[in-house]
Amino acid sequence: MSAKTKTDNSNRFVIIMAGGRGERFWPVSREKTPKQLIKLLGDRSFLQETVDRVLPLVPAKNILIITNEAQAAEVRKQLPKLPKENVVAEPVGRDTCAAVTLGAAIVGARSVNAVMAVLPADHMIPEEKKFQQVLADAFDLASRGQVIVTIGIKPTEPATGYGYIQTGAELPPPTGVKKYKTTFFKAERFVEKPHYDKAVEYLTSGQYRWNAGMFIWSFVTVTNGLEKHQPEMAAACHRWFEAAAKGKLDKVIAKEYPDIKKISVDYALMEQAQNVVVADGSFDWDDLGSWNALARHVKQDPEGNAAVADFIHVDAARNIIYDARSKERRTPIAVVGLRDSILVQTDDAVLLAHKSQSQKVKELVKKLAEDARLKKLV
Repeated sequence: MSAKTKTDNSNRFVIIMAGGRGERFWPVSREKTPKQLIKLLGDRSFLQETVDRVLPLVPAKNILIITNEAQAAEVRKQLPKLPKENVVAEPVGRDTCAAVTLGAAIVGARSVNAVMAVLPADHMIPEEKKFQQVLADAFDLASRGQVIVTIGIKPTEPATGYGYIQTGAELPPPTGVKKYKTTFFKAERFVEKPHYDKAVEYLTSGQYRWNAGMFIWSFVTVTNGLEKHQPEMAAACHRWFEAAAKGKLDKVIAKEYPDIKKISVDYALMEQAQNVVVADGSFDWDDLGSWNALARHVKQDPEGNAAVADFIHVDAARNIIYDARSKERRTPIAVVGLRDSILVQTDDAVLLAHKSQSQKVKELVKKLAEDARLKKLV
């Protein structure tokens, strides 16, 4: 990879994927206000925090949000400093490769010299400075050659809910470039969510990172990758690039998007490409995938109860209690003898689940949607 002048911030873009439904956080998360748009643990939503984290590196005019029609109005309301046209609503959900392709087309129409980061909207990253250093180094490396950079998180436990990336040799900096503060490795392979014994093996080997779904590449690199591995998607990217340049993108994607292949960017591109580099994400990170994860971020009482509520109990242990009711409707939540459970209360619904069954909340939401009396709660 040959060295060149450091990328100007005006050519740096961030595409934030914010179209998910966050079903596992029902009843707080709903279709119009899913996990990324709610204030679960503070005064800012996950999406707002994601934008806040990248603003020191990328101008607001270069931050794009890919969402859907149901959520677009709330996204614009939460991010008033972003240009309205930077909030892009997919006509229908077609998985992450389509969203990445759409984002790349819009960015490319603004600058063919662009380098872009693709980031999820709903992650918790408390160590912002460390994250920003890794992202800045990844931007720089991606601007200098035909590499796809993905940020891999150092595992802290044998988690079975994440995909993993096996890392190879540590890579030197490009010729003429001072050594980065971030360590970069060659990506050997992507592996699916493992069973527990395999996750233990990955953790102890030190050669694996969690796949956090964070990617950095230049417009040229990602379009070349699509041409090689997903030619139909590459052709769509070219059409959308032309449409965006002419101000006709909305009309074109409304017609074409429903017929685009539904495939994740991991399957479509990352697992096929030979030019993937892993940036060592040595910062605290959590994708907060279900109610169980909340306990990691809430102070617990001596019995292990994690409560965001006016909570009182007798002989209750290891529960997660969350009161999302409006202030005037909040009352004490009293529990007796409950163990290892999740109790969530909103103005219009109550969830009670065993912690071991938290992933099945998604099934519950599907059942609610099929019931004419209850689908309004989805």
